[in-house]
Amino acid sequence: MNSISSGKDGFWARVRAALGRGDEGTDATGRKMLPPQRIDEELRKGWNEAAEHKVSLCVLALEMDLYAEYFAAYGAEAVEESLTTLEAAINAVLPRHGDLCVRGEQAGFVIVLPDMPRLMARELTSRIAVAVRRQGLAHRGSHAGHVTLSMGLCVVNPQGPLDRSVLSGATEAVEKAQRRGIGRLEIVDYRGMDEKRAKAA
Repeated sequence: MNSISSGKDGFWARVRAALGRGDEGTDATGRKMLPPQRIDEELRKGWNEAAEHKVSLCVLALEMDLYAEYFAAYGAEAVEESLTTLEAAINAVLPRHGDLCVRGEQAGFVIVLPDMPRLMARELTSRIAVAVRRQGLAHRGSHAGHVTLSMGLCVVNPQGPLDRSVLSGATEAVEKAQRRGIGRLEIVDYRGMDEKRAKAA
């Protein structure tokens, strides 16, 4: 795969590899990449808040579908403009003060949502999808004819120190969603697994 391809060797694999190392550079469009520490900071803050109040934590990963095709069709400048538009549109529909859509390299975003029930997070993904459609960003490389985002949602009950597997769960979920098509949502809920481990112990 080339440097602008999605999937296993794309944005999410590099985020998982870089977290904690402070890597920074430029992406395929020449845009300075957001340091992975920023995602890590949001994750740590959300984890600690949820653990302190003994509530669940949702982590939502989002990625533009068919990014390589979009880049090839429209070029780096259009990519940057579209991603900036998407970032603003997503932030505009986030329901609470302090919620933040964090942009990384290429076409990925992360939203950390402490104390948000799974149902509310799922409803948020629907509002985000509507907001993206309303931007009317053409994508001739997609059969939808416009830009879409696939999303992966991971839900946990944080306990103890930060466990970054919640981010891995969300990023793997968005990759699975993209393997199924475009504009899809995949959800993984780790809370049942935590309960089973606790009972086994």
